Amino acid sequence: MALLWETGVINLRESKNCKIVATVGPASHSPRDLEALATIGVDVFRINFSHGERESHREIFHRIRTVEQRINRPIGILADLQGPKIRVGVLPDEGLSLVYGEEVELHCSDTAETGCIPVPHPEIFAVSTSGDTLLFDDGRLSVELIEVQADRAKAKVTMPGKLTSRKGLNVPGKRLPVSALTEKDRLDLEVALQEGADIIALSFVQHPDDVLEARDLIGDKATLLVKIEKPSALEHLDEIISLADAVMVARGDLGVELPSEMVPIHQRRIVKAARSQCRPVIVATQMMESMIESATPTRAESSDVATAVYQGADAVMLSAESAVGRHPPTVVAIMDRIIRAIQSAEDYRETITVTSGHQTSAEPSTAEAMAEAASEICNALNCSAIVAFTATGSTGLRISQNRPSAPVLLLTPSVEVARRARLMWGVTPVVEEDISSYEHMLETAQRLAKVHGIAEGERIVVTAGFPFGRPGKTNLVQVTRV
Repeated sequence: MALLWETGVINLRESKNCKIVATVGPASHSPRDLEALATIGVDVFRINFSHGERESHREIFHRIRTVEQRINRPIGILADLQGPKIRVGVLPDEGLSLVYGEEVELHCSDTAETGCIPVPHPEIFAVSTSGDTLLFDDGRLSVELIEVQADRAKAKVTMPGKLTSRKGLNVPGKRLPVSALTEKDRLDLEVALQEGADIIALSFVQHPDDVLEARDLIGDKATLLVKIEKPSALEHLDEIISLADAVMVARGDLGVELPSEMVPIHQRRIVKAARSQCRPVIVATQMMESMIESATPTRAESSDVATAVYQGADAVMLSAESAVGRHPPTVVAIMDRIIRAIQSAEDYRETITVTSGHQTSAEPSTAEAMAEAASEICNALNCSAIVAFTATGSTGLRISQNRPSAPVLLLTPSVEVARRARLMWGVTPVVEEDISSYEHMLETAQRLAKVHGIAEGERIVVTAGFPFGRPGKTNLVQVTRV
């Protein structure tokens, strides 16, 4: 029974638990760049639909799939939708100078009279009241509203500076009556699904209804990831997470509307909430920001990545560092080294165990119980690996969320499942034809564990579903030796 991906084998003893997501951009979009990054340590590539044209995105999809074939290893692709980015309208080329303490008018239009701020979003005037704060340009400028009407408002400048055309606009503490999916997002989503995106990231989620709307369009064609970047989403955090397949702590926009000192608190809260519901979670934004230019990270950035690893995040993400930075291969290599250093630290297992997620189902399923049992057996017997046979990937995910002490070798007949599994903590996915009998299961598990670096005579834990070939029926745990 042949292994379908026969080369590009990852030695389980050398695998990293926390995965790396890297954004593709001008600095990393060539076939050579993509192959180098995938070889160095990228598990999932992010395509940011906020920038570039759809045809160029299609080409990136094709390049990544070509690299996947060259290195013979499944690669995940995350398509990140732009979402309803609220922006000011068109201002003169020289911009508009906002002077501290002075009054300024806001008009509900795409262009405005001289000296006024154009705001082409009537919903902002509809939800705002006197005393509210508006933030511009990622929080660099701000005004406090004095008087609000249906199509205009007066405000006092509280954070001065120069405002230019199409800069971002935030209304802290308000839920805007807009969908998380714009018309552009719907067209981008169609392209992403046509090209076989493994993960769809939904931006600026405010309410559980936003997730339901996206789910109707995506179905089970891809993993649905919600980006937590609005304070209003924090008010419905558990419900939003329950409706999604994965979560991202999008600290950039989250930090615009929240005080900076609150961001690490909410990061820990979101990671914990996602893990408790068995959802992979990514920590993102400015993790190694200085490496856009510098060849080395700051000590603070290294500690930031380490904190996410210690918290048990499934993945950490690079944005501009890999998209437009000067050193994409170097930043990936350094992030990879930080992850491996932390997972080899003496207190790592203790910390992961303390912060480990627990199933919150009122009535845990057999599959959940089997996953927890496999992890506990692995830990108790000091097994070298867990080999999980799965058709849908759910078994691997459940085991992963228990954070076992040994790596997980996920065997699936589905290339799509293997690609999505690249986001899972501690999981190495391999595409392998389905098993047909108990003997076939043991022979395949032992053989592939050995291929992936487990020595002869070492113990492994094997999980599968019986009768074989039926998805969602994991009910068997077996300890065997290679």
